[in-house]
Amino acid sequence: MQTQKSIQEQVFNVCQSDASNTSQQSLSTAMIEKVSCRKAIIVLSNSGVNNLAISELLNCSVFTVRRWIHFNIKTDSLIDCPRSGRKAIYSKDAHSRIIAFYCQTKPLSDCGRWTLRWAALYLKTHFEKINAAPSKSTIHRILKNNMLKPHLSHYFLHITDPNFFPKMEHLLELYKNPPRFLFFFDECPGIQILKRLTPDLQTEKMKTRLEEFEYIRNGTMDVFAFLDNANGDVYAECRGDHKIVTFIEIFRLHVEKCNTAEPLHYVMDNLSSHCSYQFCEIVAEYSKIECPTTTELNTQTKRVEWLRSDSKRIIIHFTPYHGSWLNHVEFWFSIMGKKVLNESFCSPESFIAGFTSFVEEWNNLLAHPFNWSYDGAGLHEKTVKRFTEMLNTSEQLELRIITKELGLMVNLFNSYFEKISPERWQQLIETVSSQYEILLAIIQQDDGPIRKKRAEKAMTNFIETVNKINLQNKIAA
Repeated sequence: MQTQKSIQEQVFNVCQSDASNTSQQSLSTAMIEKVSCRKAIIVLSNSGVNNLAISELLNCSVFTVRRWIHFNIKTDSLIDCPRSGRKAIYSKDAHSRIIAFYCQTKPLSDCGRWTLRWAALYLKTHFEKINAAPSKSTIHRILKNNMLKPHLSHYFLHITDPNFFPKMEHLLELYKNPPRFLFFFDECPGIQILKRLTPDLQTEKMKTRLEEFEYIRNGTMDVFAFLDNANGDVYAECRGDHKIVTFIEIFRLHVEKCNTAEPLHYVMDNLSSHCSYQFCEIVAEYSKIECPTTTELNTQTKRVEWLRSDSKRIIIHFTPYHGSWLNHVEFWFSIMGKKVLNESFCSPESFIAGFTSFVEEWNNLLAHPFNWSYDGAGLHEKTVKRFTEMLNTSEQLELRIITKELGLMVNLFNSYFEKISPERWQQLIETVSSQYEILLAIIQQDDGPIRKKRAEKAMTNFIETVNKINLQNKIAA
């Protein structure tokens, strides 16, 4: 009997080789996965693993395991036999055109999204577009067989901070070896206090909650929250605004609540109030040191560096720009939003009462630390890939995003070159070259002289860096 590790290695190697072999046969993505699973069944069976264990390991039924073992013994094949029925109307080339049309075109003037019914009706009256007029169900089946879901979307933060990766690595190391007192802080501003015109009802059969559409606004509320890394406890306050004085007041309350002389570490974002001189004064006060003068801390960069320094009791760790997902308290805000914000509140006082009750319930019953396992592997490659894709529609990009992304690419060139494949670098350089005139036009058309100067400098730095590194020699090496 082989060890479990050796069996898993066999399964992995077989699935990898099977994926490459079946791709040469132009099988669909779904079929490749099925064949890989079937081959894994045979490998495990030949290794002496019983059928029940195979089904649990591969997440399939015992009947499926038995069937493909017997089928492989009879036919020495793992691909479905041809089935009866009408021959396929559309060739694989037609499938590719249908996928390209549905996923890469827009129904209106550079906007809008296809629905299955809309696309089917459009192609029926515009047959010449792809030389095919598939039905709604045909389009759906082709997309499903290739595991494509272009109708789905979600919000996403593109990485734009030129120094994103050094900042991320600092936080990942902090999470890997957390200090004793580590807190995650953030604000959730502008929460609307809404009162529904009627109470909620429930349907008779499924007891689904029916919420009244119309509501009355009763103002807004800002939530400030500190999440304790050690146990998941939350200290939170509600206020009517999130001005600097409000933030400093709540920060004072939390520091005094800690009641310890040991170092306190805080993770927070780059909001202007978090790196103001007034905040520096508070940090110096509770660290029992003298705060540098306004002349010494006359820029935000200098204040950030001082707040980050570990030469004092209170140390601030800033997340990168567009890196809020690296702050654990965001997970808690998501939970809080689902459990509190969907309710009906007749006044700010009722909102505060409900929110306070939730915080107490969280700390007494639900609190738990959020275990962080993400190590950033593969993110460097994805970042270059996404910028390359964005450049293909460079006329839609804002100048400030172009400037930041070019700076980010330069830093990746200089510090993380080996983490990105040479092919990806080559694609980026070729895309910048092909879009160069468009990028220059965007820079020249901007009305802001400072923005224009920064963008020109970023473009020059990018070109000089590419030439300096001598990409061809690195690829050959």
